[in-house]
Amino acid sequence: MKKVLFIIVLAQFLCTSLWFAGNAILGDLILKLGVSSDFLAHSTSAIQLGFILGTLFYALFSIADRFSPSLVFFISALLAALFNLGVNLTVLTPTLLLTVRFFTGFFLAGIYPIGIKIAADYYQEGLEKSLGYLVGALVLGTALPHLIKSFTLDLPWQYVTYATSVFSIVGGLLLLVLVPDGPFRTKGSSFRIMTVFEAFKNKELRSAAVGYFGHMWELYAFWTFIPLLLKNYQEHHQLEDINTSTWSFLIIGIGSLACVCSGYWSTYIGTKKLSRIILFISCCCCLISPLFFQSNSPILLLLFLFIWSFFVIADSPLFSTLVAQKAPAYIKGSVITMVNCIGFFITILSIQLIGYLLNESNQLYLFTILAIGPIIGLYFLKTKDK
Repeated sequence: MKKVLFIIVLAQFLCTSLWFAGNAILGDLILKLGVSSDFLAHSTSAIQLGFILGTLFYALFSIADRFSPSLVFFISALLAALFNLGVNLTVLTPTLLLTVRFFTGFFLAGIYPIGIKIAADYYQEGLEKSLGYLVGALVLGTALPHLIKSFTLDLPWQYVTYATSVFSIVGGLLLLVLVPDGPFRTKGSSFRIMTVFEAFKNKELRSAAVGYFGHMWELYAFWTFIPLLLKNYQEHHQLEDINTSTWSFLIIGIGSLACVCSGYWSTYIGTKKLSRIILFISCCCCLISPLFFQSNSPILLLLFLFIWSFFVIADSPLFSTLVAQKAPAYIKGSVITMVNCIGFFITILSIQLIGYLLNESNQLYLFTILAIGPIIGLYFLKTKDK
């Protein structure tokens, strides 16, 4: 069983490298397309929107219930890899770039959520720990393109998308060949939107969902703008050239360790209590960020970003666990799908808001806006478990 979890985690890691492949090479794309730096927000939002509609598509047609989840995972990984390569087209335009990123996100919906389902088909106990590893794999996969970029500085930028597409295909093949359908796989119910909304009358489920929404308001906006934050800090303080790709990978990547740690800590502290603690710390990081953005010490800034990145994602597997535990069993899949869709839609709002408002004069203070989500989440998480 441990071997199965390892393969699922490895496949998730390889396939989710597609997620920020466009972000890692954005500087090159800006030069090629002649667009401004605010195109970063649009590119990230395109893949997020694709993921949202993709999850709805997979749920509405019960794809993972009607067909082998491992086969669905492989086909999705293959199609996502092909659209990812669309970034390398010689006739690339801003509209075409957003289109291929959208469809990459669409088929990522057959990777990340399906990977969680496959794990659930094998593990009925210790869900927090399993999700900790899976979300950790997502985090490390998300950070991977920045590392690839840092190692291919002397090569054409297209090699980042070549590498991530190959990784995705390999990950899909590994899961297809080595992970058959799990022993606890059962046919789920179809997606029923009104029944899902009825389920949210449960205060415990609602508090867990809103906590997750607050967490998502902060998470992807923070991840998206890390390279830009580092670049702006470097230019503002007239520092020697630093490898922003390497530091972006390390800062985002530490979140994988955070997810694994929170999965284990929850068995001692409690899932809901720990999620509140982590969300509070993350909220504090948003509010005090100006102190570090204007600091003259790069080491102090990097240390702060590592701490913030650790806590910005550590509660993700905890919220996923809470939602899964509080959702009615007969529509659990539909509830999880809806919560994920709303959560990722919220990421588009925060990314677009930061991208629209960000300028040289307000960049020190603007990211305090990200505290709004955690504050709302913490308020709703006051609901006591029955």
